[in-house]
Parts: sequence; C-alpha cells; structure tokens
Amino acid sequence: MYKIAVMGDRDSIYGFAAIGMDIFPVVNYEEAAKLFKRLAESQYAVIYMTEDLHEKLDNEIERYRNRIVPAVIPIPGAYGNTGKGMRDIKKSVERAVGSDIIFNNENKEAGEKEYE
Repeated sequence: MYKIAVMGDRDSIYGFAAIGMDIFPVVNYEEAAKLFKRLAESQYAVIYMTEDLHEKLDNEIERYRNRIVPAVIPIPGAYGNTGKGMRDIKKSVERAVGSDIIFNNENKEAGEKEYE
C-alpha cells in the first residue's frame, strides 16, 4: 500500500502528522537529497515538499518527473510562498495541452476581465 510523505522544515510540516501523513523534517540540502531518493524509491506515491526545499532539490526531482510515482508536489512553507507550485502547475498544463491555458493573460492587470 502506498503512503504519503511530507518533507521540509519542521515548522512547515509538523501539522501534517495530525492527518496521518509521514513527516520528514530536514535541516540541510545533503540530508534532504538522500532522504528524497530513499522516499522516492520506497512505498511513497505522493511526496509533498515545501517550495523552498523543492527548488533546492530540483535536479534530484527531475530524475523522477516522468515516472508515475512518486508525485512530488510543492507546498507553501510556514515562512511564505515562493510561487514555485504555481509555476510547476503551469509547466505541467503546457506540457499536457500544448499551450498556456491558465496564465495566458498574465500581463493584464489583476482583476481585469476579457470578454469576447
């Protein structure tokens, strides 16, 4: 049976244990890279990771990007949102449908609607 892991700084991930996810607090890059590889090669189908850690481990994550499992999903950390999660969603959608259907009007001012 597959499991769900959450990686990141302790303050950002501690609450996920309350809903049954396995949490893995990390302190440094080397430790995080080794841990990620171990989780990705074991029974974890989903690995949530704080956005800042996700950016630092981008090369390691890339090795697993075309696999079905694990799904590696960036989440905002306790210290703020870097926008990494939304950028990854945009890239995935562009790959799947061949064009930017989510942010195609990102140069418009916020709140401005386009009517055709």
